[in-house]
Amino acid sequence: MQAIEQFQERVRAAAADRTLLRIRGGGSKDWYGQRLEGEILDTRGYAGIIDYEPTELVITARCGTPLAEVEAVLAERGQMLAFEPPHFAAAGASGATLGGAIAAGLAGPRRASSGGVRDFVLGARLLDGKGEVLRFGGQVMKNVAGYDVSRMLAGSLGTLGLLLEVSVKVLPRPVAETTLRLEMGEAEAIRRLNEWGGQPLPLSGSCWHDGRLWLRLSGARAAVDAALRLIGGEVEEEGAAFWETLREQRLPFFAGEDVLWRLSLPSTTGPLLPGSAQLIEWGGAQRWLRGSLDAAAIRRAAADAGGHATLFRGGDKAAGVFHPLQPAVARIHAGLKAAFDPAGIYNPGRMF
Repeated sequence: MQAIEQFQERVRAAAADRTLLRIRGGGSKDWYGQRLEGEILDTRGYAGIIDYEPTELVITARCGTPLAEVEAVLAERGQMLAFEPPHFAAAGASGATLGGAIAAGLAGPRRASSGGVRDFVLGARLLDGKGEVLRFGGQVMKNVAGYDVSRMLAGSLGTLGLLLEVSVKVLPRPVAETTLRLEMGEAEAIRRLNEWGGQPLPLSGSCWHDGRLWLRLSGARAAVDAALRLIGGEVEEEGAAFWETLREQRLPFFAGEDVLWRLSLPSTTGPLLPGSAQLIEWGGAQRWLRGSLDAAAIRRAAADAGGHATLFRGGDKAAGVFHPLQPAVARIHAGLKAAFDPAGIYNPGRMF
């Protein structure tokens, strides 16, 4: 309780004199978002797994708990965080934390088949901008009712408050897993991914880049073997390493200082912005664009397709990192910010 009381004292003092606070865990995603201002509120001292019952498929941990520690504990019991959160921790840097992973709301290759971060958040304790501890949800699905605030915190980038603790649903690791590699163009890859997505195939990851498509098959051995016979292609012997490298953006596509855009689109959207360097994930629903591209043109193309675009890394953030909100949605965001953080001290301006 001492750590929480220290957080409360710090937040109440900040609210009283309008001192801006920058919530920080391992710092592995400091670059993500609009900007960072204020005094650092370090969460790493408030760490540890509070409750984990493998038979219930739920783990509850404090915000500063290293993400690697959570994953290691789950792996010992044959379980995992199914949304595969990226760590993005540079060599020698402090590792990512569970609180930071939830606040960032970023998911890895398994997102299209298993769900995103907010789909696995069952409950949370939050320290709001007035220094009050609020509890939402619980540790079972039936406790998630009414306004699902705990899941709303996923992807909020710490703008609504300090996420003290979180309960997350976990899943068993698949019995069998195999990665395939096929040669095909972008249009064919999008078409085939959508065809396979409509069939009862154990697809748990997809990645297309530069004429090559990788597919991950996960599940019962019989189901994986049947899918192998149906899809064909070559087996990628280093499949597990490939998907980890993709999740952590260590593939050559992500190397260098080029501006990186992330587009969220309907999976059936055809090839977009031809001529740009692209990598496609999530069955066609997530597309990465790299290079010096016009922000307005990218956002217009994404919107015309029914999606949105995020300036994920690099570039001129003056144009906005996240896709502009519609007026009605912007009013909801502003109302939530005012309710949870009336003094506006938490991560101001990081999201919009």
